[in-house]
Parts: sequence; C-alpha cells; structure tokens
Amino acid sequence: MKMIMLSYNEAVEDEVMGVLERCALKNYTKINGVFGSGETSGIHLGNDIWPGKNNLIFIACEDNQAKQLLACVKELRKTLGKEGVKAFVMPLEALT
Repeated sequence: MKMIMLSYNEAVEDEVMGVLERCALKNYTKINGVFGSGETSGIHLGNDIWPGKNNLIFIACEDNQAKQLLACVKELRKTLGKEGVKAFVMPLEALT
C-alpha cells in the first residue's frame, strides 16, 4: 500500500477533486488552509503580503491505484503551471 499526499493551491480545488473522482478514489483525508512556501509556487501565508493558502489530501491506496493517481496528477500539473499540485508517495503499513 501507499500513502499519497497531495499539496495544492486552494484555487485548484475543483481540478484536484476531479482527479480523485476520475481515479475512483473516494476515501481520503483533507486538511484545508495550510501555509507554506514552494520553490516554484512561492509563499502562501493567507495574508495581504503573501495571499493564498494550500490544501492537503492524504489518500491511502493500493499500489496500482497509486500509479493511476500519480499519472493523473502528472497530467494535471501540465495544465496548471505555477498554481500547481505536488504529489508525495510514502510506503504504508496498515494495522490489522
């Protein structure tokens, strides 16, 4: 299993949620309104000087679903440019 973390600008919420829908991924954890700084996206602190916020989505999924999701995110990144979305992959062990 994999844990995929998507970090993205709140402005592209609909596009990111559309990717999850196309990949038939219904189970996720989302954190709205996080702050940060990225090399290509700049600083997002939700204030007048550095406006904007990011959101995080965590998706626990099987390896084949992770590959499909990452391929869809890669395609989405081509259309979004700097506003973008980034994906991070971590191994996951579920407790039984």
